Amino acid sequence: MNQNSLYSINQLSEEEILRILDMAECFERQPNRDFLQGRVAATLFFEPSTRTRLSFETAVNRLRGRVIGFSDARASSTSKGESLHDTIKMVSNYADLIIMRHFLEGAAKYASEVTEIPIINAGDGANQHPSQTMLDLYSIRRTQGGLEDLTITMVGDLRFGRTVHSLIEGMNYFRPHFIFVSPDMLALPAEYRDYCDEHHIPTEYSHELTPEIIAQTDILYMTRIQRERFTDDEDYEAVKDSFILRADMLRPAKETMRVLHPLPRVNEIAMDVDKTKYAYYFTQAQNGLYVREALICRALNIPVTE
Repeated sequence: MNQNSLYSINQLSEEEILRILDMAECFERQPNRDFLQGRVAATLFFEPSTRTRLSFETAVNRLRGRVIGFSDARASSTSKGESLHDTIKMVSNYADLIIMRHFLEGAAKYASEVTEIPIINAGDGANQHPSQTMLDLYSIRRTQGGLEDLTITMVGDLRFGRTVHSLIEGMNYFRPHFIFVSPDMLALPAEYRDYCDEHHIPTEYSHELTPEIIAQTDILYMTRIQRERFTDDEDYEAVKDSFILRADMLRPAKETMRVLHPLPRVNEIAMDVDKTKYAYYFTQAQNGLYVREALICRALNIPVTE
């Protein structure tokens, strides 16, 4: 295993999180560098992706590296029955770094155990999405001036939402107060409730996104109800429109409150929110480029300076 692999946000200490965020600031000021000249990154996306794959590939290109890989597992030898083990071993012969999204929880950690080149987890099932968490932290710090003592309200699919699960762990060092808003069917799993209790993180739970909740919120983190995680269409239909954020609902919000979303959205944020000062989700996605440049450099032990 390469020690610079990143398969879970809980691998990172507070000091390392802040160091990566500082590196990302350097890349925001100057995203085009020659750090990956002569290097090859493999992007293996066994599950569909737009923003994550394109931002990682753009990051490699802006750092002057080359990209190989696939965006559809049907175009790889897995469609012929090749195991994940063999795919990783094979690709390791051609690349300096593997960036991988997989539908199975724990797939990225497993991949990191069968190769000596670094693995970056670009999402594994409903488990973790550490690069999304880092860009979320970057966006929170940029909008709030810091990470400490914030009230973060998470709304929607808290059961399957890997971005939610990762952000809970990523914020642990910074004394957050979480408010979790979801239907019963999509409630936060017990392991993350227990995590908050064990780390003495104040939490509240609600089935409604009320004006009182919005008024005390610093970051409103909306999530999509993920149809692909449901095995029963009736269950999905029962909850798909549980929460729809509209501009008029933001009247009680603090001036500094910002709305984040890992994207893509379906209808959980109405289009009229886009025109408000609270909407930050498109800039949040842009921040992913700078953070992923930093994570690539971390994985390859490349120092980042101005």
